[in-house]
Amino acid sequence: MTSEADPAAQRKAEWRAYLLLAMTALCWGGNAVFGRLAVGEISPMVLVSLRWLGALSLMLVFASGHIRRDWTLLRANWVFLSAMGALGFACFNALFYISAHSTTAVNIGIIQGSIPVFVIIGVFVVYRTKVTLLQSVGVLVTLLGVTVVGAGGNLANLASMAVNHGDLLMVAACALYAGYTVGLRKRPAVSALGLFTILAASAFVASLPLVAIEASLGQLQWPTTTGWIIVLLVTLFPSFLAQVFFIQGVELIGPSRAGVFVNLVPVFASILAVVFLRENFELFHAVALGLVLGGIWISERGKA
Repeated sequence: MTSEADPAAQRKAEWRAYLLLAMTALCWGGNAVFGRLAVGEISPMVLVSLRWLGALSLMLVFASGHIRRDWTLLRANWVFLSAMGALGFACFNALFYISAHSTTAVNIGIIQGSIPVFVIIGVFVVYRTKVTLLQSVGVLVTLLGVTVVGAGGNLANLASMAVNHGDLLMVAACALYAGYTVGLRKRPAVSALGLFTILAASAFVASLPLVAIEASLGQLQWPTTTGWIIVLLVTLFPSFLAQVFFIQGVELIGPSRAGVFVNLVPVFASILAVVFLRENFELFHAVALGLVLGGIWISERGKA
């Protein structure tokens, strides 16, 4: 962190952090677009497996020093870290890419924006962390936004259970990632890069049974040329660069301030989906996006 005795250097560091964190959100928002582009080009479980194999390969090159320094603690916590990587990375991505087969990237991005409120619910359930009245209101507002997306802007669909299958899968994916986030409270005292490398390795190993299941169901599709390009993009941007950018941003301005930038993910996902996929951005999407972001803002204002 830059010293407060040098305001000019501190401002420069802050603006660098803002750029890094905005790029992080852009990379994560782009993942919704990549998921949609992957339909028909590569099957979901193969994409998950190749994504984490690629990320792991990159981390072994760039984070080998961190792994060696942290190895004793990483090995001592391998069961916990394996579960974290399997649920937070492999299973989250599996549901994420499956949902892309039956919902839009705009919907995926907006629903993904609800993860912070699932985290609030998770820390209350697991750690009995105090939830203020304002936070509770924020949670309800955000969940209302997710409900609007799932109902396609017509709440009457809820009565007839005509909710999009892909949207429900995305909600389940968000709950898994929130559980992973809550679990990070018990992470060993190791470097972020060393931790991420082990999580990526766990995600890759956990993806292999998913690929086997996909193959047994006759749904496995090896990547086409376009599919390989998508694997490369998914590995490089949301898997590798986003993690490096986020870690650097947190180091510059701290985790609390850095976490706010995650709220940009549904915004970027919506913009990218409209520009690159020509998806429609309906009025109910705008309402839902406003509710999701507004609910998160209310929750932030109501922190104990």
